[in-house]
Amino acid sequence: MQKDIKRVVLAYSGGLDTSIILKWLQTTYGCEVVTFTADLGQGEELEPARKKAELMGIKPEHIFIEDLREEFVRDYVFPMFRANAQYEGVYLLGTSIARPLIAKKQIEIARKVGADAVSHGATGKGNDQVRFELGYYALEPDIKVIAPWREWDFKSREALIAFAEAHQIPIAKDKRGEAPFSVDANLLHSSSEGKVLEDPWVEPPEYVHMRTISPEDAPDVVTEITVDFEKGDAVAINCEKLSPAALLTKLNELGRANGIGRLDLVENRFVGMKSRGVYETPGGTILLEAHRGIESITLDRGAAHLKDELMPKYAELIYNGFWFSPEREMLQALIDKSQQFVTGRVRLKLYKGNVRVVGRQSPFSLYDQDLVTFEEGAVAYDHRDAAGFIKLNALRLRTLGKRDRRSKG
Repeated sequence: MQKDIKRVVLAYSGGLDTSIILKWLQTTYGCEVVTFTADLGQGEELEPARKKAELMGIKPEHIFIEDLREEFVRDYVFPMFRANAQYEGVYLLGTSIARPLIAKKQIEIARKVGADAVSHGATGKGNDQVRFELGYYALEPDIKVIAPWREWDFKSREALIAFAEAHQIPIAKDKRGEAPFSVDANLLHSSSEGKVLEDPWVEPPEYVHMRTISPEDAPDVVTEITVDFEKGDAVAINCEKLSPAALLTKLNELGRANGIGRLDLVENRFVGMKSRGVYETPGGTILLEAHRGIESITLDRGAAHLKDELMPKYAELIYNGFWFSPEREMLQALIDKSQQFVTGRVRLKLYKGNVRVVGRQSPFSLYDQDLVTFEEGAVAYDHRDAAGFIKLNALRLRTLGKRDRRSKG
């Protein structure tokens, strides 16, 4: 334990756990605590966090609450979606992509207030401790990091509650018992893990879902929308121009109403264990389908296939916390280059948990109807050219075939 800490910036939600951490930092390290609360679109009122921090003796000038919704979507979510990133083929990385922004802001505040340490509330079993701390060290190599869940001696929820009571930390009635599951949420998604979700054979209770209605309860009527893109980023819904955060908010509303974006996943954590999570990413699910739809007519085959080959590596870097790594930035440069002509409009149908592309158009479309038509009279493609093309591609297969026949002979 580092005892020479004078001032620490804590990632603070205002909830029970981070309030306990705040007091624990004060009592254990005897240091001054600066709180940072990020509005990432989690859907909660954040002013109570300010009042609670003040109640616990934090100076008003050392309480930071920042609305990061636009920056979050513009500079983190959208670049990730240009890559069509999905971890292990399905997870849209809603929690993972928020951590580098929080880490970045903590370091900025630490520099501003002259803090010598930062702290977070991530546990010692999860991925978030890695994501936060890799971000801290990438941006401020000599920063000191305090991870209370790896340091303190609390062994149970009851011990945490007892500490809170001993230090007059307000405890809501619903926080006194064991939470049925843990939740993380932001404008891109919500995730639920633990407790009632730990048995991967048992279907998640309906009350776990907070961002979507059940597909079975969704309307029996199709919702049709259009999404416009400019250089790989969505810019309008139904021809209405929207800011990045407003656009994702609108897609979330559409996805919620149609039961879109639920995922029940057993994933491989970076720290080595498997974990079962229930994710809801309504707007992101629509956005992914729309983006792939516009790419289908604007990306060259080679570029599209290369992107798909690189995507798992890119997604893994984000999942594992390497947003600020040179390899992620190198991949981002390649991905962004590919988006130069990914501009146009996609038409989609939303229905009972499903999202389907039904139309796409672009001023930069590579789709040539004269090339693909089955009608007579097309002059852009000579069918006879295919014979030589096939024979050249078959040459090695024919050579192998002859060798195999001789070897059996």
